[in-house]
This record gives sequence, structure tokens and C-alpha cells, in this order.
Amino acid sequence: MNEKNNAMAKKIKPYLIFALMVVILFLIIFPFLIVVVNVFKTKADITQNPLSIIGVSSGFTLANFPNAMEKMNFWNVFGNSLIITVSATVLTILFSAMCGYFIVRHNWKICTTLFGLMIASMVIPFQVLMVPLVSVYGGTFGLLNHRLTLILLHVGFSVSMATFMFHGAVHTNIPLELEEAAYIDGCTKWQTFWKIVFPLLSPTIATVAIIDAMAFWNDYLLPSLILQKKDLYTIPVSTKVFYGTYSTDIGLVMAALLLAMLPILILYVFLQRYIVKGVTSGAVKG
Repeated sequence: MNEKNNAMAKKIKPYLIFALMVVILFLIIFPFLIVVVNVFKTKADITQNPLSIIGVSSGFTLANFPNAMEKMNFWNVFGNSLIITVSATVLTILFSAMCGYFIVRHNWKICTTLFGLMIASMVIPFQVLMVPLVSVYGGTFGLLNHRLTLILLHVGFSVSMATFMFHGAVHTNIPLELEEAAYIDGCTKWQTFWKIVFPLLSPTIATVAIIDAMAFWNDYLLPSLILQKKDLYTIPVSTKVFYGTYSTDIGLVMAALLLAMLPILILYVFLQRYIVKGVTSGAVKG
């Protein structure tokens, strides 16, 4: 009897796990589905039937998109978000890759100490630094309302985690013999890093690019503190124009959210395959 029950439990277990995964997946994508479903409806239909696919009174409409783009000055805020996200992501990758590589290949006490401090800094929440950050940069140095200030702050807050990831990738997956062979062929240390090491870090570069680009693109708190002029707003900050004291146009908010999500979703589709690619296989083939 017990053997029969155990055999039945083994057969049922995969189906239960699959059902649980489906439920978790649905809970994760449910907010995105709500946005997609309601973006093609009027405010009245969204309020009355938020779960219906097509609006009951007005049917299918695309009016939310041009209205939202005009109200949030979309192309201007899109350009600001693009400049800030691309610049901060590229600087973070370049600086962190060189820093991680240098720390691994130079076993100096100061490198170990600085790496330990970078790891320790990851546990400090941004909210602790928020007030002194605005006070010092805004009150003392007068550096608010500059895109470069926000770019450098993004790099500063993200470089610890990125350096940790590049440090692990170089330490475990880049054989020292490859670099020694490059030195024998006449490469300098600078050429060895850019021609041998950096290309082999492509999976880690893609992973850091996706994580940081998503964080920079979607960030609301830091840009809202640094960029207070309307013509410098990023996409997340610009969505606050849809929220009034007594009313909120949900349809325009949904359209703005979908427009804000699309670029980062496209980036993820193009780069996600590099995340699952192993660094070791590339090194062996090279």
C-alpha cells in the first residue's frame, strides 16, 4: 500500500510543481497584463471594467498614446533617459571591468582592502545617503540639474556590484595562460586586456548591461532629486504630470508606462541569450 502511495506521489509531484510555477508566473506578469489590457481603453471603461479586454462603451482606442506623448513631452524625456542610461551603463562596464581585472591580477594589500570596502558599501541603503547627497551636491557645490551629475551618481552607486561580478568572472574563467601567450606574441598589458580579456567577458558585460540599464532607465527617486527642471526630466519622473490633486487619467498613465517599458524590453530580448552563455566555453574555443 505504501509503495503504491509513494509511486503515485512521484507521478503527481511534477504536475504540482508545474502548476505552482504557472501560478507564480501569472502573479509576476499580472501587473504587465493589466497595463496592456487597459492601455487601449478610455478612462471610463478602465474604471468600470478594468479586467475586460475591450472597452464596453468606447471599444478599442489608440487615443491614449498620442495624448500621453504630448502631455509628457515624450521625445524630450525619452532623449534624456537614453543619454543618461547609455552613458552610465557604458561607464560602469568599462570602469568595473578594468577595476575587477586589476584587482584579480595584482594581489596587493591595497587592492584587497579597496575590494573589501566596495563589497561592504553594497549593504548601505540609498535612503541613508539621500538627504546628505542632495544637501552636499545641491547646497554646497550647486551641481543639481545636470545630466552629468546624475550619470556619475549612477556609476558610483552601481560600480561596486559590477566590479564584484567582473572580479568573479576574471578570477574563475579567464586563464592566465591566455594572457601569457599574448605577452609572448608582443602585446602590452593594455592591448592584452582589450584584445584578449575584455571580449571573453561578454556574458558578464551583457548581464551587467541588462541589470544596470534596467535600474537606470526605471529609476525614479534619484532623478527626481537631482533633475528638478522640467526639460531635464526622465521618463519615470515625467509620469508624475498625469497625477493631479483631485484626479488621475488612468488611460494616459497606462500608455506612458507601456512606452517607458518598451525600450528596456527590446534591450532584454536582444541581450538575454548572452546571459546563459558560459565564459569558459569561449575561453577554451579561443
